[in-house]
Amino acid sequence: MYQKMLVPIDLAHIEKLEKAIQTAVDLAGHYGAEICFLGVGSNTPSEVAHTPKEFEQKMSEFAKGVGSKTGAKVSAAAAIAHDPAVDLSKILVSKADELGADVIVMASHVPGVADHIFASHGGYVASHSDHSVFLVR
Repeated sequence: MYQKMLVPIDLAHIEKLEKAIQTAVDLAGHYGAEICFLGVGSNTPSEVAHTPKEFEQKMSEFAKGVGSKTGAKVSAAAAIAHDPAVDLSKILVSKADELGADVIVMASHVPGVADHIFASHGGYVASHSDHSVFLVR
């Protein structure tokens, strides 16, 4: 049913993503699918990486670590944005198409008051993507 899963990853908050990552690993095992971890970074130095090339290397290392720990078939992709917080949702939708994903598994937060005013990334992706989207809280 699923052949390639896209899983957005924020390397600065990896501890908050364990449930979504495990969900993707479980689904991938069930369907024999590949997991593609996608990170969105910036051109400017951050707490995660100083350069886009370093960011790509860290994404690759993360994916390899998950693959060796779980036995899942994994890959990594990195996208560089001027302002990742603003551009993230649109990048996730376009990268899912570009990478040939047929499902997106992503972490979400518990909705709050601000979500009635501003759309969440997960809500945007689910509303604007042609792919199946699993939002994991």
